[in-house]
Amino acid sequence: MCGRFVQSQGISDYLEVLAPDRLVVSGYDNQPISRYNVAPGTRVSIIHGVDDGLSIDPVHWGWAPFWAKGKRPDPINARVETVTTGKFFKQLWPNGRALVMADGWYEWVKDTDDPKKKQPYFIRLKTQAPMFFAALAEVDTGLEPHEGDGFVIITAASDQGMVDIHDRRPLVFKPEQAREWIKYDVEHIRAEVLAMECCQLTEDFEWFPVSKIVGNVKNQGPELIKPLV
Repeated sequence: MCGRFVQSQGISDYLEVLAPDRLVVSGYDNQPISRYNVAPGTRVSIIHGVDDGLSIDPVHWGWAPFWAKGKRPDPINARVETVTTGKFFKQLWPNGRALVMADGWYEWVKDTDDPKKKQPYFIRLKTQAPMFFAALAEVDTGLEPHEGDGFVIITAASDQGMVDIHDRRPLVFKPEQAREWIKYDVEHIRAEVLAMECCQLTEDFEWFPVSKIVGNVKNQGPELIKPLV
C-alpha cells in the first residue's frame, strides 16, 4: 500500500520529467515543496488533465462516494484489480485519472522477534528520478478548498524482493505512460490497459531502512530518507 510518501522537489522539476511541452493552465511556482512525510488527510498537489492542458491542484488525500461517507475513514488507496469495475470508485473511473508526484514512499516491516515493533523503509527509483503514482481524484478547481474533493492512490501487488517489504505498492508509471494516463481524451479501454499492464518493474527500485522518526508526521526534513548505517 502507500500510507506515507515524499514530495520534495519543485513542481517545475516534476513537469520537466513528465511533460515539458504540455500547457499548464493553473498557476504554480518552483519553490521546493519539501514534504518528506506526506500523510493521509492532508492536501497534496496532484496533476490531472483538462481539455486544454494540465492542471495542478491541492487535493485532500482520501476519498469516498457520498453514500459511504461517515461509515469508516475515507480510503486513501484503491486496488488496481477492482478499481475499474467496482462500485465504490465508479464515480471516479475513468474520468478522474490523476497523477501524484513523488520521490519515493515509506513502508513499515514487522520485527520478526517482536511484532509490535516495525522498521520503516524508504523506497525510491534506483536513478532517484521523480516518479508518478497513478491516482483517481475528484477535483474542484475553484480558488478555495472544496470539502467534497479527494484522491486515492492506485496500488498493485508487489513482486520479487519488494513483497518482503509489503504485499502492495503504488502503481508507478514511467513518464511516457504517465503522460498518456492523464491525456484528457485517452480512450477508456487504453486507460484500463495502462493500469493493468504498465506498472514500473520492481527491478527499477531500491529500498533501505530509515529512522523511526518518520513515524511522527510532524517530522518533515530530508533526514527522514537518509539510510540507516
